[in-house]
Amino acid sequence: MPDLQAAAVDLLQRLLRHRTVNPPGDERACLEMLAAELRDAGFDEVTLVGSSEQRQNLVGRLRGKADGPTLCLLSHVDTVLAEPSEWQRDPWGGDLVDGDVWGRGAQDMKSQTAAEVAAACDLARSDWRPAAGDLLVVAVCDEEVGGELGAIWLCDTHPDLVRCDFLLNEGGGSVIPHGDELLMGVCAAEKGVQRFTLTVRGVAGHASMPAFADNALPKLAPLLERLATAHPGYDLTEAPQALLGALELTVDDLPALRERAPQLAAFVEPMCSVTFAPTMAAASTKINVIPSAATLKVDCRTPPGLGADAAERRIREVLGDLEGWELSFDEQVVGNGSPVDTPLMDALRGWAGREVPEARMVPVMLPAYTDSRTFRDAFPECVAYGFFPQRTRTLFEMWPLVHGKDERIHVDDVGLAARCYRDVAKELLG
Repeated sequence: MPDLQAAAVDLLQRLLRHRTVNPPGDERACLEMLAAELRDAGFDEVTLVGSSEQRQNLVGRLRGKADGPTLCLLSHVDTVLAEPSEWQRDPWGGDLVDGDVWGRGAQDMKSQTAAEVAAACDLARSDWRPAAGDLLVVAVCDEEVGGELGAIWLCDTHPDLVRCDFLLNEGGGSVIPHGDELLMGVCAAEKGVQRFTLTVRGVAGHASMPAFADNALPKLAPLLERLATAHPGYDLTEAPQALLGALELTVDDLPALRERAPQLAAFVEPMCSVTFAPTMAAASTKINVIPSAATLKVDCRTPPGLGADAAERRIREVLGDLEGWELSFDEQVVGNGSPVDTPLMDALRGWAGREVPEARMVPVMLPAYTDSRTFRDAFPECVAYGFFPQRTRTLFEMWPLVHGKDERIHVDDVGLAARCYRDVAKELLG
C-alpha cells in the first residue's frame, strides 16, 4: 500500500473503533486523537471547541506564506446507530478484510475524515505550506441529528475560526454508470426541507357502531396514494440543469429514463423537483374509538432557494381535486448551493482527469443536506462542494451501505480520496 493510503487506512480503522453513535455522540476522545495527529504533523494551530466537554469540534490551521483564499476540508465524526446482530462483523471493530475496512462510519463519513486528515498531515510533514492562503481541517460533532452542536454552533459562535473561501465535504464523488461511460458527481447544491402535516376531520364515535360516526382515518387514503405516487412539475436549479446538460437530457426525457435506466433516474429525478415522502400517520389513540381527526406527516424536499410557497404550490398540484384537508408546515429550511463554474471545480476536474480518466465529472445536487448548507449560509461567498471520490463501488452499490448493515469501504478508495485532497490543496493554494 502506498504510504499515504496506508496512513489514511490506519487512521480510519482507529476512528471506527471510537463509538460515536449520536445520540449521545461523545466525540471528544475521537477528536483528541485527530488533534494529536495534526499537532505531530506540524500544524500551526489546533483547537478543540464545543458547547460541552464531550461535544467538541476540531479546527486545525496550516498557515500560508502570504494572504490568500482558505480551503477547508470538512467532515463529521458522529455516526448513526448500528445493530451488531445484523452485521457480519463488529460495527466498531475497524476490521480490514479482503481489501475492505468494515465499521459504522466507513462510508458516512469517517473515511473522508481519515483521508482529509492524512492528506493534510502528509502535506505538513513534507514542509509544504500554502504559497497564498490557509489550509483548514475541520471535524465536527452532531451532524447526524442536525448539527446544532457542531457546524451550526461553530459558525455562529466562532465564525472567524472557520471562515473559508472553498470547502470540501461529503455528498458526491462515487462513480455513476451511464450507458458505456462512468460519471463522477460533484455535489454543488443541497435541497431544503419543508416538512408538513395534512389533517382530515370526521366525527368520533364508538368503534362497535361505525355508522354513527364519521371515521377520519380512511380519508387519509386518497391523500396518501396521491403523495406516494406523484410526479409534480419540475423546478430546475443550476446544478441539476448542468447535470441534465452533461447527460444530454431534458426534463421531457426523464419519463423515458425511468424505463431505460431506473437506478439513474431515481438518482437524477429528485434533483429536478419538489419531492414528497409520506412517512407517519396517526389517528385514534384507542382501538375502540373512531377518530375525529387523522394526520399524515410528509417529508418534503425542495430545490435550493425554494421555500414553503413552492412546496404548497406543488402540494396543491398533486392533491388536485381532493378536498377536506388542512395543511401545516412543521419544519422549514431553505436549501442552498454553490456555482458550478469555480476554481475549486476546475481543480477537481483536473485532478479527476489525471487520476480517474475513465470517468466524466458532472455537477449534482444532494436530495438531502449536509453541513455544507451551514457554511454557505454563514459565509455567502464560500464555494462548498461535496466530493469523496470512489471508483471501486458505484453510487448504486455504496449508497445502501450508508446507515445500513455491513458498512464498509475499499482501501483503494480511501487512498484515492487522500490523494485528491492532497493534490487539490496544493493546486488551489500553491
